[in-house]
Amino acid sequence: MQFDNELRRYLQFIRVEKGLSEHSVEAYKNDLNRYLKFLAQDLRIKDLAGVTLQHIEDYLEELSAMDLSTSSIVRNVSSIRNFHEFAVVENMTKTNPAELVDLPKKAQKLPEVLTPDEIVQILEVPDRTTDQGIRNAAIMECLYATGMRVSELTGLELDSLFFEIGFIRVIGKGNKERLVPVGEKAQEALEHYIEYIRPNYLSEENPQKSNNRVFLNNRGGPLSRMSIWNIVNNAAERAGIKKNVYPHIFRHSFATHLLEGGADLRAVQEMLGHTSINTTEIYTHVDRSLLHQVHKEFHPRA
Repeated sequence: MQFDNELRRYLQFIRVEKGLSEHSVEAYKNDLNRYLKFLAQDLRIKDLAGVTLQHIEDYLEELSAMDLSTSSIVRNVSSIRNFHEFAVVENMTKTNPAELVDLPKKAQKLPEVLTPDEIVQILEVPDRTTDQGIRNAAIMECLYATGMRVSELTGLELDSLFFEIGFIRVIGKGNKERLVPVGEKAQEALEHYIEYIRPNYLSEENPQKSNNRVFLNNRGGPLSRMSIWNIVNNAAERAGIKKNVYPHIFRHSFATHLLEGGADLRAVQEMLGHTSINTTEIYTHVDRSLLHQVHKEFHPRA
C-alpha cells in the first residue's frame, strides 16, 4: 500500500513508546489501513504532505454511509488525529490537517450529489463505438442505476445478473446479499458489453483469470477500484463537471434522485443495503435542502 512505511513506523511507536496493548494496536491498524487506502486509491494522494482537511472530511463522509456507530466514528477520528500528529513530530509532514476536525458533526456533512443533467453529461462521454467506451459506459450506467459501492461493482459476477427479472444480486458489507433493480438503460448497456465486448477482454492464455467477474481490464483480470476511479474521474473532466466526482458520488446521486422523485425511504434503504434507516435519512436532508432552495427562489416572501 502507498503508506505502508508510515503506518508501520506509527504502529511501532504506539506499541513500544506508548505501550499500548496488541488489541489497541490492532484497532489503530484497522482504522488507519482503511483511511490510508482511501487516500491512496480513491483520492490518489501520494504523500502525507498532500493531505488536507477537505480530504479528511471526504473520508468521514464515506464513514457516515457505512452504518458505523458514533463511537466508532469518533475512534476513527482519534486514530487519524494521532497518526497525523506523529507524522508532524517525525518530520513526515509539516502540518496536521486533522487537528481541526470536529466530530460527530462533520460525519453528518451532507454528501455532494450530481444533478440528473450532470449525470447525463458524464454518461454521454464514453465513445460507444469502441470496446473501452462500451465497457466504461456500462460501468457508469451500472453505478448510477443501482447505487452500488465500488467494491460491490468490482466484485460483481456474471451469475449475479438476473436480467430476465431486471435485478442484480449485490454482495455488500459483511457478505450480505441484496437484490437491486437494474433499470432499462443500464441493462441494455450491460447486456451489450457482456455479449459483444467482454469476450475481447478475456485472457487467451488464462481465461479463468477473470474469476467470472463482469468488468475486466486489458489483461483479462477484474478491474480495480483505482481503475473505476480513473474511468469516472476522466469522464467527469471531459464532460466539464466542476464538482469533485468520484465513484461514490453516483451512489449519493442515486439515493437523492430517488427520494426527490418520491421514492419510499424504506425502499431506498433496501436498495442501498443500509442496516439502519438512520443512515439512509441523510439523503432526505439533501432533499430538504433542495426544497429550501426552491422555496427561496420562487416564493414571493422567502
